[in-house]
Amino acid sequence: MSVKIEHQFNVSAEQLWAIVGTPDRIDWVPGATGCKIDGDIRSLTLAGAGDIKERILSHDNQRRILEYSCFETSAPLQSHQSRIEVLANADGCQLIWQTTVTPLAIEVFISKSMTDCVTKLEEILIQATPP
Repeated sequence: MSVKIEHQFNVSAEQLWAIVGTPDRIDWVPGATGCKIDGDIRSLTLAGAGDIKERILSHDNQRRILEYSCFETSAPLQSHQSRIEVLANADGCQLIWQTTVTPLAIEVFISKSMTDCVTKLEEILIQATPP
């Protein structure tokens, strides 16, 4: 199954990409307490989910696209692949984040996690934008 979030941000695409396009930046991921990068492997520690490992499949700063796949977790995950894209537009930028995951039972957790991340991104960007 697939979860897709499309969210408009009133900041430049560069501002949003500086956060989501930095693989070891975790302040926008609620519950993340640690992150290590080793080549194309990102190891995260998440409260409630434990330790997970993801493979960075593609990281394109020009097109502002990050693709990754979770391959190690304590959850009964069969497959997982995510794609984050930041598109500039007249009002700022749009985040398009899509995750395909099986089994279906994991989709609820993934959807909530993604929604919580978008909320946290809004908070970070509001604090970073001068009044």
